[in-house]
Formats: sequence, C-alpha cells, structure tokens
Amino acid sequence: MLLAYKAALASPRIRATAIEANEFPVLAAEMDVWAVPRIVVDGAPQWDGSVPERVFVERILSATFG
Repeated sequence: MLLAYKAALASPRIRATAIEANEFPVLAAEMDVWAVPRIVVDGAPQWDGSVPERVFVERILSATFG
C-alpha cells in the first residue's frame, strides 16, 4: 500500500486509495479480495500481495501501458 501512495505522489496520473475490506464487504467482494494488498488498476484486479518497489513499478507500467 505504501508503494501505491508513493506512486500517486510521484505522478498526477496515479491515484491510490486504501479500503478496509471488513468495513466495505460489498466492494471487497466486487474486487474478489482474498489477500492484501490487492492491487486494482482501472477497476480491474491485477495482483495480490506485497512486491519489491521495482516489481511494483514494472507491474503498474505493464498494466497501464500494456
């Protein structure tokens, strides 16, 4: 989650939001949250779990720019 916030601070094209799955069970179900963090890009779940910063950036770029 911290990496998502760092990315959002670094780029105006990125927005990061943390959602407490227990407080928003409907949204968690819509995003098929089974593990945390769950990374969602443009409304589509991309991956679960924490990754190193380099991998996070590579995955975000891949998800957004294909």
